Amino acid sequence: MNLILLFEQDFVTGQERVQLRGRRHQHVREIHRATVGEELCVGLAGGRMGRGLITRLDDSVLEMDIQLDTEPPPALPLLLVLALPRPPVLRRTLIAATSMGVKRIVLLHANRVEKSFWGAKVMAEEELRNAAILGLEQAKDTLLPDIQIRDRFKPFVEDELTDLSKGSTALMGHPTSSVPCPRDIKNAVTLAVGPEGGFVPYELEKLEACGFAPIHLGERILRVETVLPALLARLFPLA
Repeated sequence: MNLILLFEQDFVTGQERVQLRGRRHQHVREIHRATVGEELCVGLAGGRMGRGLITRLDDSVLEMDIQLDTEPPPALPLLLVLALPRPPVLRRTLIAATSMGVKRIVLLHANRVEKSFWGAKVMAEEELRNAAILGLEQAKDTLLPDIQIRDRFKPFVEDELTDLSKGSTALMGHPTSSVPCPRDIKNAVTLAVGPEGGFVPYELEKLEACGFAPIHLGERILRVETVLPALLARLFPLA
């Protein structure tokens, strides 16, 4: 935890003091091994970052006096359309995407996505949010991503995707593409990433009809949680 993410309900004296219990309190005691008088990096969800001066730390509570004076890092100019991966992979992928500055995510059904994935525990709103919080804490960021769920491929692609990707460079990762992933894109990107095994031909045709160009990362077939950071690092190397 490189940043302690704060929420409005944590504050006990205006915007100056917070009280924390639970996971964040435990992390500061057991991992940071902080003591009273030390300062920690903190940030208000949706707002600024700064420092928290520890004024109390015991078995029950962590109290800090807060000063927020720094803007969070800029978001990537990217919309991620992600075919829903296996539940354990989804959590890791969301953490990675959020850590790298992705703020707009659509979780999409595809032919090779098992229907049972949509009922997994990680799909609960709170679980998706918790994964995003872990990504923010890792990267020292405060802006939670907007995560949308679309469990029907055809209606989303036909009715929404063209408008969502308008004005951006539309790309889709596909292992059999003949075009390598471009580097250092200077404008907004809409990136579609398929399930392990890739999109089926029908899905490729529908995405290409929306203006999406297939790209690849080489001969190796990679897992989703590996593909996404690799693509983002090429598209936005200085992010």
